[in-house]
Amino acid sequence: MWAYLSSPRFLRSILPAASLAVLLAAIFYIQPRTMSYFGLKLMLQYAVPIALATIAQMHIITVNDLDLSIGPFVGLTACIGATLLVSTPLLGLLALAACIGVYAGLGALVYWRNLPSIVVTLGMSFVWMGLSVLILPTPGGKAPVWIKAIMGYEFPFIPLPIIAATTIALVVHQGLMHSSYGAVLRGAGGNPKAIGRAGWSLLKSKMLMYALGGFFGVLSGLSLIGLTSAADAHIADRYTLYSIAGVILGGGEFVGGRVSPIGAVLGALTLTLTGSFLIFMKISPDWQIGAQGGILIIVLALRALIKRKEAMS
Repeated sequence: MWAYLSSPRFLRSILPAASLAVLLAAIFYIQPRTMSYFGLKLMLQYAVPIALATIAQMHIITVNDLDLSIGPFVGLTACIGATLLVSTPLLGLLALAACIGVYAGLGALVYWRNLPSIVVTLGMSFVWMGLSVLILPTPGGKAPVWIKAIMGYEFPFIPLPIIAATTIALVVHQGLMHSSYGAVLRGAGGNPKAIGRAGWSLLKSKMLMYALGGFFGVLSGLSLIGLTSAADAHIADRYTLYSIAGVILGGGEFVGGRVSPIGAVLGALTLTLTGSFLIFMKISPDWQIGAQGGILIIVLALRALIKRKEAMS
């Protein structure tokens, strides 16, 4: 048993949960009153949209690409949700579906033309931002009542963000890690030549993963306005960095289709709690990005040590 617990494989798998536990323990030590239903709900209130954006990014990273537009895209879907989805629900739904379709088209473009995904998505970030400003030039709008009701629902004993994050992690983990087609999709990033020789379409795989990225991006934007009750073109500007950091904190890698849905959600929760930790330490929120970067560097350093131990064993 001790041999397994000290093995590099186990240490690598437990690292995301350990990082979250250490941060949570530090917060509880500094401010014991956070160890309550209300305290956890307050600290994790934005965990759901960040977790959904991280899962969106994870699908893109699974096929060895990187999405630098997920933040502006979440902002666009939030603007659509706070305007069109309220005034003309059918048009709003069609607009959101079109956004997902465009994401699938981006996957096809990257595959057909063999373009760097970083360049394509960086260009699209300006498109998403421009559309957001056209739809909602100034902060405003209002969230649909049903979205506010969902995001404001209070479960007994356990806060909604924890239940929602757990559900997201388990559903995506089951679909991507324990289904036959999920293995094909991960293989499209891990060993695309083998997947192609087996008769699977790499084009369809990439389009589907990009579409799933767009789908979870839409859910992130809608859940975000359910919490804020309004929208803004810049409401999710930081989500691009959050999503990439969350995937990496969760054990994902930029190449090889190596990702972990559960780890990605744990990484998103860790990033969410960083802001609360800084507040309790009486440090300016302006340092939040720097603190998150520091956590990311520490986790990557620990992962490098584990890999080195694994290579030596």
